[in-house]
Amino acid sequence: MGWVLLLAVGLWFGGARAGLSAGQRSTLLAGLWLVLVVTHLVLPAGHPIRLNTGGDVRAWLVLALLVAGVLGYRHLLTRLRRRAKPPPPEQKGPFAPGELPRYARHVILREIGGAGQKRLKAARVLVIGAGGLGSPALMYLAAAGVGTIGVIDDDTVETSNLQRQIIHAEDRTGMPKVFSAEKAMLALNPHVTVRPYKRRLTPEIAADLFADYDLVLDGSDNFDTRYLANEVCVRLRLPLIGGAITQWEGQLSVWHPAGGGPCYACVFPVRPAPGMVPTCAEAGVAAPLPGVIGAMMAMEAVKLLAGAGDVLRGRLMIHDALYAETRVIAVERREGCGVCGQAHA
Repeated sequence: MGWVLLLAVGLWFGGARAGLSAGQRSTLLAGLWLVLVVTHLVLPAGHPIRLNTGGDVRAWLVLALLVAGVLGYRHLLTRLRRRAKPPPPEQKGPFAPGELPRYARHVILREIGGAGQKRLKAARVLVIGAGGLGSPALMYLAAAGVGTIGVIDDDTVETSNLQRQIIHAEDRTGMPKVFSAEKAMLALNPHVTVRPYKRRLTPEIAADLFADYDLVLDGSDNFDTRYLANEVCVRLRLPLIGGAITQWEGQLSVWHPAGGGPCYACVFPVRPAPGMVPTCAEAGVAAPLPGVIGAMMAMEAVKLLAGAGDVLRGRLMIHDALYAETRVIAVERREGCGVCGQAHA
């Protein structure tokens, strides 16, 4: 019987040297055991082979039971150890594991820090339009870690958009812009929540929609939407960051009467006559210009939410990209404004 055990040891360690896995070597040993059992059952009692391999098949059966018992015990012990492992630590604070390194450059800024980044994480921002201005604004809001970002737009991605609307891509042509924007933002930062609204902003839905947000960015390209957004934000006392572009020029301000500044209607009380202000489709627009103004809109949002610096409340920034000139002029609330006058403040 001793030589059988030596053979088993040789198969185990020899198989290891040959690169066989533990499972494969166990199969070899099981095959050897099976040969021995069959030999004992087939050969008559007293046969020399039987005598040299234990003499009785019951010895090998008992050995098999012992091995099975040991393996079963090890399996049970492994399962119990897995169950006994402590659960992963619960997330403490607003940030997911591994999220803080993403915002490290914000956290080391004295004006933002950890407290400001927490405010960004807790903030809910709505962006009107996923076009030229909305594209960079949405991307930078997501990159900055704004926790919940809504985007409303009823348009679809067209090839002509790709010259300046950097949030979209060639392979998403024909896709609704809000879903294209959602895909790009989540690819950049999966820790933010994106709420896409594929519809046009109308008076019927504006108030209920805005009420769920802390701040609104208006990147629309028509005056009806601008005046509507302004009226609803004034009514809800929400700050409105408004941008506009055409050809080589862009404008930007923070409209917030509840914070001491004017509203959009204070500075632009009368809508331009039809045809006086051509659209980008009619007059053209330099490709980087929406990026410049849209990124500044996101910057104003980050400052306002984090409580950093001085935002463009009560000031209107005018950027002339053709001559690389930027001017900031003071703007004030207009007495008797039909939107943010005393009766509406």
